Amino acid sequence: MSNTSISQVSHIHSLTADFLKKRLAQNGFDDFASSHGNILFQLSINKAITMKELAAKINRDKSTTTVLVRKLEQEGLVTATTDTSDKRNKILTLTEKGTEYNALMKKLSKELVAKFYKGFSDKEIEQFSEFLNRIESNFE
Repeated sequence: MSNTSISQVSHIHSLTADFLKKRLAQNGFDDFASSHGNILFQLSINKAITMKELAAKINRDKSTTTVLVRKLEQEGLVTATTDTSDKRNKILTLTEKGTEYNALMKKLSKELVAKFYKGFSDKEIEQFSEFLNRIESNFE
């Protein structure tokens, strides 16, 4: 077995993150971490979610999630309101700017996938996906 594959996966991860960061900056969304994007993606699926639920979905503790959400609030992408049924909870929702971010990410994701699989046949893409699923299941 070789560490080369793991190193390549790590390098590809860095390249894809750099691709997205550059494209986001070109569209006015500077200084975003992948965790920020994951939060905005979760909010696009769930529409309104508590801080605790969000923390579980992004696999972060509540204090880390709070810091990430505050940054998104400052950027005008997320609104946090007090839950009327339980004052201890904050309910998070996307703002219009957050919705615009998600629309841009959808477009950029398509660009990224096209670049990622350039020159691959459908069969190769399917095989690659199967291999990745097997690797992922090794960690579950």
